[in-house]
Amino acid sequence: MPVYKHLFFDLDHTLWDFDANAKEALIELYAHFELESKGVLPFENFYRHYLHHNQILWDRYHKGFITSEELKWKRMWRTMLEFKIGSEELAKEMSGRFLEILPTKKLLFPHTIEILDYLTAKGYVLHLITNGFEKVQWSKLRSSGITHYFANVITSEASNSLKPKKEIFEYALKKAGASLHESIMLGDNLDADIQGAINAGMDCIFVNHINTVTEIKPTYIIHHLKELEEIF
Repeated sequence: MPVYKHLFFDLDHTLWDFDANAKEALIELYAHFELESKGVLPFENFYRHYLHHNQILWDRYHKGFITSEELKWKRMWRTMLEFKIGSEELAKEMSGRFLEILPTKKLLFPHTIEILDYLTAKGYVLHLITNGFEKVQWSKLRSSGITHYFANVITSEASNSLKPKKEIFEYALKKAGASLHESIMLGDNLDADIQGAINAGMDCIFVNHINTVTEIKPTYIIHHLKELEEIF
């Protein structure tokens, strides 16, 4: 078995429970802008449309078709269009407020703190590689109390690249002073994290929280973070 030294984690959907935190933030956003009085109801319809458009636009962002700024406000704009509200100004206000609220949320997946303590105690050097936005991701780390676990936090904005492009993995390795053979990527996204790591020649662990079926062959598959104790 390879002897790993550097563990590169994804953040959203891997350690930080993005879906649960985003829903909490959207509930606050819905109330703040009094969307019910604007005919945007019920909340669950607003939430469902947001998830749909957010996923589409993140995919377009990953593929380089839109910028991060377009992603941020257009997911709100497209969601509001479902309710016949086409105000770009409102969408941008909602986007700004959402990105203020979201990083203050603290929900982590089960065993996150426990496993980060475990890995740190065993002498592994932990890093993050995330496609999230620089300011937002740092706020998430601070709010959830896990900043101190990571030697390096590599974002798409800072590296000028995006997972699954191999350049972001090469940038991360260089910044960490790590070699491929002593490094492994851990993430939930089959395209960005797993196929990206494979393309970069890096071993990888698919953190399969939702029991996705896949033909991609990661080095390891786990279904909850506690299972990392069986690998490391």
